[in-house]
Amino acid sequence: MRRQSTWKEGPYKMGMSYTLNFIVIIIILIILVVYLFVVLNRKPNQEQIKITDGDRRRFELDSILQYVKVTINDFVNSSLLDMGLSGEEYARRQAIVAELRSAMKNATNGDIQEKIYLKQYIYDLLDRSYKLDEHNINYIIPFEDPDQLTDQDKFEILLHLYKKKHGFQALTQLIDKYQLDRPKQIIEDGKVDSYIITGEEIRSIYQREARNSLEYTDKLSIIVQRIYGAYKGFGVIDEIRDMAIDGVSGGVSGIPTAMQIIEDEIELMQGMKNSRHPGYQSVWIFFRGKSIHLPFLSFGSDIELKRVCQNIYKYDNPGQLTETNGFKVNEMKDGSRVVVVRPPFSESWAFFVRKFDLPNMNLDSLVSDRSGRHSELPREMIKHLMRGAQVTAFTGPQGSGKTSLVMASVKYIYATLTLRIQEMTFELHLRRLYPERNSLAFRETDSISGQAGLDLQKKTDGAVNILGEVATDPVAAWMIQMSQVASLFTIFTHHATTVRELVWSLRNSLLKTGVFQNERIAEEQVVHAVKWDIHMRKETDGRRYIERITEIIPVTYESDVLEGDALSSTADSIESKLDALVELHREAYRRSSGRVWTSRNIIEYRDGEYVAVAPISQQKIDSMMFHMSSDDRLQFQAFLDRYWGGSP
Repeated sequence: MRRQSTWKEGPYKMGMSYTLNFIVIIIILIILVVYLFVVLNRKPNQEQIKITDGDRRRFELDSILQYVKVTINDFVNSSLLDMGLSGEEYARRQAIVAELRSAMKNATNGDIQEKIYLKQYIYDLLDRSYKLDEHNINYIIPFEDPDQLTDQDKFEILLHLYKKKHGFQALTQLIDKYQLDRPKQIIEDGKVDSYIITGEEIRSIYQREARNSLEYTDKLSIIVQRIYGAYKGFGVIDEIRDMAIDGVSGGVSGIPTAMQIIEDEIELMQGMKNSRHPGYQSVWIFFRGKSIHLPFLSFGSDIELKRVCQNIYKYDNPGQLTETNGFKVNEMKDGSRVVVVRPPFSESWAFFVRKFDLPNMNLDSLVSDRSGRHSELPREMIKHLMRGAQVTAFTGPQGSGKTSLVMASVKYIYATLTLRIQEMTFELHLRRLYPERNSLAFRETDSISGQAGLDLQKKTDGAVNILGEVATDPVAAWMIQMSQVASLFTIFTHHATTVRELVWSLRNSLLKTGVFQNERIAEEQVVHAVKWDIHMRKETDGRRYIERITEIIPVTYESDVLEGDALSSTADSIESKLDALVELHREAYRRSSGRVWTSRNIIEYRDGEYVAVAPISQQKIDSMMFHMSSDDRLQFQAFLDRYWGGSP
């Protein structure tokens, strides 16, 4: 007999059914939520990225660059009056536009603060308006796929990461850590040494340090720097130029485009494979006296190299670089010296930026025990030369540190003396180093020559004349004259390699300019004007040191008294007078044929240390003592006693 349900059993079963259904639904929802969470948060690799052609073009650097240009241009050129802004909003918007215009104008001049402002504006623009996120930012540069990153990408990532830790010392730290400045046998079939940082080294360092270490903000900052470099900066060398290095240059290696066409045709006819670098793939840095090639960096085209050359020298409106003048020498806002050349004067467009480490521009840093043991010897000697008002030449090849040593030496000139500087371009920056001194610099212009500038200095109450470089005959001639009559003393730089070359070069300048007609008299004037030669040397490994400090000594003759009284005595016999006449003729011959000067090294660099060699002449000691204060005389005498056992 079938059992019949009670009135309680039906509702109980229905409740159980509802409970099971509810649990199943909850489980399904949990599984769905977990699935969606995993799918939405999974980082897609490059194989999974599927974007349309329109998106692909949108995330190209050229498209982003064009967007930045148009957006900023519309912002700064829009009419604020047509926007119906309130008075307060109008003033705020006007201030932003004015600040942005200033940054666009001055960022290319080497003004770091303006560059930072403009980069931050571009950063905010892309972050807020270009709809970038954690995923699509990798479409621009494939940060998540190292195999697709170029050597330039990896270098810029490394530089960015090092800059976060070390600031403008980033490149120095990177080079030092991996000894990237050591010579390598790579070029010309590995048969010669050269300084070069290869793409292989950059890839190895990236694999070790930078793989999977970037956040969204890092990626966007790297993209912003790339955009800024192409927009208002200096392309691939923009960040490098800001680093604490000696300088950077471009367009100085590889084959220029005009030559490349001919080379390609020759190699095609001979069945050879063209493996030469084009001229625009030429970035070099000057680091601790070494010229180091960075072949993995390229301007990309001659047009980009030309753009950089045309912009990098524009600070303070120096005029246009044209085919007629062919070159420009100028400085940048941060004090860097820049030289730009162009065809037909040069075979290709090229630039040279030389930087000066002003915070470390002192003798202790420039002449330290790293350059040679007992470095205190040349340092003390230079100090006494400046305090003793000695006309001193700083000589040596390019890049040996002459200008830097002059800048550091000026500190030991008495602050009571006024300084007048003549340069081809402002690079000594003595007003920045010693702002509380009476100092004024002049430079050559298209209408004012260096000679005219030196002539004017006679009327400016100058006690000490400083010449950035004696490179032309008129300037050399005026320097000799001013050293004798127009100032207390003069210091200058020159490219002579020996004392003889220095004296002869200055002598020839006096002859060429017509100041003197007699070679011997001109040479006498030079050696009576120039007292000392401090010669710098740069080794092939980049080491720079003072090779010698040389005293220049005019030759004097003891028989000068013969001219005054040898023939005046009536008591002497005829024979003695004849003997005196013969001696006078002999002396005249010696003067006309013998040397009018000699030199001796006071301090030399020998086997890694500075050595006191010959003592200073008494005439120089007396002259230096005369110009020193009483305390400095005592210090100078103690210096002489310590190294040479006192006065000669």
